[in-house]
Amino acid sequence: MAGLTSRKIADAVGRLADGAAAAADFLNAADGRLGDGDLGITLSNGWREASERVADMPSDVGLAFLSLAKAFQAAGASSFGTLTATALMSAAAACKGREEVAWSETSRLLAGARDAMLKRGKGELGQKSVLDIVDALAAATAGLDMAAPLAAIAVQTCERTLDAFRNQPNRLGRARMFAEKSVGIDDPGMLAVKVMVSALIA
Repeated sequence: MAGLTSRKIADAVGRLADGAAAAADFLNAADGRLGDGDLGITLSNGWREASERVADMPSDVGLAFLSLAKAFQAAGASSFGTLTATALMSAAAACKGREEVAWSETSRLLAGARDAMLKRGKGELGQKSVLDIVDALAAATAGLDMAAPLAAIAVQTCERTLDAFRNQPNRLGRARMFAEKSVGIDDPGMLAVKVMVSALIA
């Protein structure tokens, strides 16, 4: 199968769990500058919980995404964990009933995740948050239908988005309370997405 399957999702979860665990201290430190300092814990706990479920992952891609969403819900409550679960539930709904999803649908799935996260988080684009990097990834992956080009553009997009927002203040979430301090500092949620993208292509 050339597209995204449940088996490929299960393989990716292992890489995500390893990548999140390796970056936990880094993400905690980045989050500690503007928030609670637990982002690395949230991400590593979520993907570790997901990795414990892959043996029973269904062949239905939508149900596989739903399993991942439930893993983040079970791993503990946090704003980033909730948004991640929301994004995964959006993908679950879009892919339900299919055992393979074409890579060309990546942009649409990311856009759906962005919209669901915007609604759940009650935020707006341009506020220097995880929403902006997901939006950038949705735009950058439009028209691509092969895994390798998708991976390459995803890495480049993460770097460009971090660069574009670094010198702007955070205006969403707990970090908005440190708006002036956040200028010149990367948004922790964006960094978490970069960690996940990097893990996926490792």
